[in-house]
Amino acid sequence: MPLFLQNRQIDRVSSTSELFSKHSHLQENARVFRSKTPTTVDPKCLLYVQQREFAATIPLDRSGATCLAHCDGSRTWSEVPLIVKAVTSLTGAVKDGRYELHLVGGFDDESQTSHKLSLSLLAAFQKQQEEIHLETCCITEMNDEVVEGVHRPVVYGIGVNVKTGEVFPASFPTRGPAEDLRSARTFTGGQMVEIYDSSKEQVEIGPCKWTPNRDIAFWLAQDDDTILQYLSTSPMAEPPHFVQHIKSTIQFLLNHPTADSLFPGGQPQVFRRTQQGGWDCSPPPSPQQQQQQQQ
Repeated sequence: MPLFLQNRQIDRVSSTSELFSKHSHLQENARVFRSKTPTTVDPKCLLYVQQREFAATIPLDRSGATCLAHCDGSRTWSEVPLIVKAVTSLTGAVKDGRYELHLVGGFDDESQTSHKLSLSLLAAFQKQQEEIHLETCCITEMNDEVVEGVHRPVVYGIGVNVKTGEVFPASFPTRGPAEDLRSARTFTGGQMVEIYDSSKEQVEIGPCKWTPNRDIAFWLAQDDDTILQYLSTSPMAEPPHFVQHIKSTIQFLLNHPTADSLFPGGQPQVFRRTQQGGWDCSPPPSPQQQQQQQQ
C-alpha cells in the first residue's frame, strides 16, 4: 500500500530531493519543525530510545498508540514491519483514526548514508499493508545545516508526547534506564528490539549475548579525534556526548566480558517507574515464580 500525503497516494521516488520538489509543503513543514527550540524532557516523563530500539505504548484513555524507533539502516526492511506491528497490536480492532508517520533525522552527509537510509525507510513503509500517512519529513537535506564549513544535522533528537501525539525536537538529560547495557547490546551487533511492555508498564532488556573481546581496551587510550574517525559514520557531526558514550560502553563490556551474569536464569532485566519518576530494576523472578508463569 503506497504512502499517503494529504490523503493522496505518493509514488516511489529516486531521491529525497525529488520527494521535496514534488511536494513542496513537506519542505515548509520541515522548516517549521526544525526551527523549534529543542525541549529538554523531564526525566520523570522520559523513556529514552537508543539506536536499534523501539518502544510502543498507549495513553490511559487508549485514544491512540505511539511507537518511537531509532533506525540506523542495519536492517530497515525487517525493522519497519516490527514497528508497524507494534502499533497495530495496540490499536486492535479500532476502526477510527489512521496511521501517521513522522520521519526525522539524518543530514546531507558526504557519503550519502542518510540519503540511502531515508529512501530505504520510505520504500519499506510503502510496502506495508496499512495505509500510512506521511505527516512530517524532516530528513537529509531538510535537516541539514552548515557550521564552519561542516554539514551537521539541525535536529539531533525528537520526543513524542504519548498523550497528545505531538512530535517535537528534544534533548535528554538522561538516556536510561541501563544505558551502558543497552549500548553494549548494539555495539556488539544486536539488532532492532522492542524495549517496553506497555501492558505491564515496564522496560525489559535482554537477555543479550556477546563474546569476550579484550582488544577493545585499545580504544580507551585513544584521543577523541581517533575515536570519532574510526568508530563513527559521521565523525564531524556527532553530538558532544558521543566519545564519552563510546568509552563508557567499551568499559562496560570490559567489566562484563560475557552477558551471562547480567541475566540470571536467562531472564531479562526489568525496570519499573518509581514514585519519584525514576527507573528501578526489579529482581528476576524466582524459579517458583517462573514455573507459575509457565503454567
